[in-house]
Amino acid sequence: MPYTPSGFFCDRLIRERERRDGEGSLNKPLRFNGQDFSALRQEYLTKKSLFEDESFPATVESLGFKELGHKSNKVKNIVWKRPKEICENPQFIVGGASRTDICQGDLGDCWLLAAIACLTLYEKLLYRVVPHEQSFSDGYGGIFHFQFWRYGDWVDVVIDDRIPTFNNQLVFTKSAERNEFWSALLEKAYAKLHGSYEALKGGNTTEAMEDFTGGVTEFYEMKEAPKELYKIMKKALERGSLMGCSIDSLVPARFETRTVTGLVKGHAYSVTAVEECKPSQHKESKVRLVRLRNPWGQVEWNGPWSDNSKEWTTLSKTEKEKLQHQSAEDGEFWMSFEDFKKNYTKIEICNLTPDALEDDKIHKWTVSVNEGRWVRGCSAGGCRNYPDTFWTNPQYRLRLLEEDDDPEDNEVGCTFVVALMQKNRRKERKMGANLFTIGFAIYEVPKEMHGNKQHMQKDFFLLTSSKARCKSYINLREVTQRFRLSPGEYVIVPSTYEPHQEGEFILRVFSEKKNTSEEIENRIEADHPVPAPASAGEESEEDQQFRTIFQEIAGDEREITASELKNVLNRVITRHKDLNTEGFSLESCRSMIALMDVSFMDGTGRLNLQEFRHLWNKIKQWQGIFKHYNADQFGSINSYEMRNAVNDAGFRLNNQLYDIITMRYANENMNIDFDSFISCLVRLEAMFRAFQAFDQDGDGTIRLSVLEWLQLTMYA
Repeated sequence: MPYTPSGFFCDRLIRERERRDGEGSLNKPLRFNGQDFSALRQEYLTKKSLFEDESFPATVESLGFKELGHKSNKVKNIVWKRPKEICENPQFIVGGASRTDICQGDLGDCWLLAAIACLTLYEKLLYRVVPHEQSFSDGYGGIFHFQFWRYGDWVDVVIDDRIPTFNNQLVFTKSAERNEFWSALLEKAYAKLHGSYEALKGGNTTEAMEDFTGGVTEFYEMKEAPKELYKIMKKALERGSLMGCSIDSLVPARFETRTVTGLVKGHAYSVTAVEECKPSQHKESKVRLVRLRNPWGQVEWNGPWSDNSKEWTTLSKTEKEKLQHQSAEDGEFWMSFEDFKKNYTKIEICNLTPDALEDDKIHKWTVSVNEGRWVRGCSAGGCRNYPDTFWTNPQYRLRLLEEDDDPEDNEVGCTFVVALMQKNRRKERKMGANLFTIGFAIYEVPKEMHGNKQHMQKDFFLLTSSKARCKSYINLREVTQRFRLSPGEYVIVPSTYEPHQEGEFILRVFSEKKNTSEEIENRIEADHPVPAPASAGEESEEDQQFRTIFQEIAGDEREITASELKNVLNRVITRHKDLNTEGFSLESCRSMIALMDVSFMDGTGRLNLQEFRHLWNKIKQWQGIFKHYNADQFGSINSYEMRNAVNDAGFRLNNQLYDIITMRYANENMNIDFDSFISCLVRLEAMFRAFQAFDQDGDGTIRLSVLEWLQLTMYA
């Protein structure tokens, strides 16, 4: 009978309930550190004092842990000040947010600032992140808040407005306007989200872009761009996606240098439109155009289709109006798609999730989100290069249900993007954490296995090639890739490159049409075969020896205690040299007696001969399983193989329970010895039997009083 583990991993169950209640959505973001902005602001306005954030204090701990830590000379002269102590008439935003509001300070977080600058081009998205009802006059209480997407949820981050200064100048991000502070406060909120300012050092612009939108970013090198890139860009803009592009500079010193064509190397551009037009001299074919914007607000392309080029004279007035053509030094310009591919080296597309914008006119991706983790010794199997453990990684069943509306070159299939993101590595830097090298593979599920939600076993991966996979394993926060596959069922296996690396992740699948993805979780159930007691004529020499020893120890009472059971078992078990065991512990033997006590909580704490024989038959069965997986004869089995051993013993568990078994029974080398193996199976058997005894109606759930719960758990 399936078992409902209502007592395990309560945080995960609560999280799922919160999701159903709308918690974590844009309209109902989670409160970071439990802080309620409105309540706190009202509290400090009532007290007529300024908010001081104890969870991100104005101390060295909030600055950093190494270069900005206690031992650094850089922090000795830093003074935390509020804007009203820095200048007269401080403003949150002056004349609208723009890229000139973001000037880098003494922190290597240009990746973050580039994303903020890009965000200013999209006012609606900007004010999702930067609520603009904030000021230093009306309702000012020294408290501000910002909203970020964080691993599947939107969170509201509250801060006070004390900012690091040196000689009364902001140390980190500042605005070109000395009395404007929204960008400095946004940077502080993002630093709080990750634990410190120093945690923001070094990164990728798309990381912040996703944290501002909840989107997923696709990268394309122009040299390797897919043939349908134009259509990808066109659809991306229709979905409201953000797009940027750049020209690599081979010489770092020449970053952001203007070329003869007016384009700037090592500089980020925004793609604002993709259109087709039909010049008068082209009788049949259309010309594909791309509109770009230089965030500087000046310096434009001067080649074909630039503002004043002759190509515009070939278009009708209607075509020009459709393209909104203007001749102005505003940083925005058109160029042909072919020139775009020749001149730019890479493009990044940040696709938005359904909740990023409320405008129903914009067609957005459908998205499914799954959370997971790799647990050392259980589900951290590494990549396909490690076949003995690869299959133990978390697995996600993907169902592609509908084909694309407009297949490219008559190729039918479902277009989707897989995004694997590792969690919390930036926040854990101060503990020495670095980004793992991560990736994923996709396998097609045979039709006969459709609908079967069982975890795919080792043999499946040994005999089956992947249908698709990420281009490479890489040490980025997120690995993404676009695919087109036929409708059907697939298994996505996310993993670190090396096995035994422990961490959390989220796996997102974006598609133009409907898809479903979910973690494969085995049903929790158990078989309880009762080995037939051997008749006198069938007793082996070992059985006869056991009966003799039992009678010798039990005496006239015909029953044995846990201590006596330990003596009986170990006199025989220790003769099995291949098990490399010193015998069972007293605690293990007590658990065995609890298992055989049919009445569970009203038992005698002793075993009679019949109960002992039943127990011994079970131990022999489990001993055979242990020997099968103890192939190296070292007297233990690998914790990854424990999945198969438990399954062979008749138990089907889910990933959470396998994680618990590993934590509870494996040693520091992720191995499980014979005593621990038997103890684990005894505990599983006893708890399943107890559950079924209480589950009178067979619905897979039980209700226990505190007394019943404690009696059961303390005795088992």
